[in-house]
Amino acid sequence: MHDTIESIRNRLSEGSHLGQRVDAAFRQMQGVGFDGMIYDYTPMVSGPGADVPIPSVFEQRNLGDEMRQHWSEDEYIRLDPVQRVAMRSAAPFCWSYDSDVDSIIRPMLTPDIEPVMSYLREREVFSGVTVPIHLPNGDFATVTGVSLGRRQNWSGGTSRAIADLSLIAHLFNQSAVELLGFDHEDGTQEVRLTPRERECLTYASLGNSAKETARIIDRSVPTVVMHLNAAMRKLGARNRTHAVTIATRRRLI
Repeated sequence: MHDTIESIRNRLSEGSHLGQRVDAAFRQMQGVGFDGMIYDYTPMVSGPGADVPIPSVFEQRNLGDEMRQHWSEDEYIRLDPVQRVAMRSAAPFCWSYDSDVDSIIRPMLTPDIEPVMSYLREREVFSGVTVPIHLPNGDFATVTGVSLGRRQNWSGGTSRAIADLSLIAHLFNQSAVELLGFDHEDGTQEVRLTPRERECLTYASLGNSAKETARIIDRSVPTVVMHLNAAMRKLGARNRTHAVTIATRRRLI
């Protein structure tokens, strides 16, 4: 790959839809020697030891339209050994689903991940390279290039191709997060809470019930509940405790 960084960046930033930018990244990866691509992005992943997250964004090219359903909705991604390695790695790594090949995921090729292995075997996915991307405050992405069939075994590593993929991965991810709005200081999409919503969450974070918060701010209990529920919806929280946790981590309160 002899292009300048700026020319690659420009190509990866063309298009107003994520799919167009994924297509552009895949074309670049094909030029390096890969047959398929996987991209996932999850903002605000917990720290070390956390489970593999279900991504907010999941895209693939040339690996079957069903992959999004299986990896995201059916949660195959939690079984995927490549993702488990990526969660604790800061450097690109080669892998192989061939148990005869001594790759980093070989000890994880156990019967409990059979759904993952079965899907990939059907599509002749045996080897690839993954670039983990750990961004500020815990947001996390991976860009993976795969080869179909056994003609290319990436487990041995091809330094130039891996270096090229790493460059493509980081430039593409930056383009993707800017397009999606995940380019704020905390790595998440912007959430605008009203002053009253922040106030109610702040008192909730101190252990106050809605009734106690209503007394403190001199408002009715239904009003406090309304503000808390509005904040929960904006933050995508499952409950008030979850909302407080998200708001605290994003420095909204």
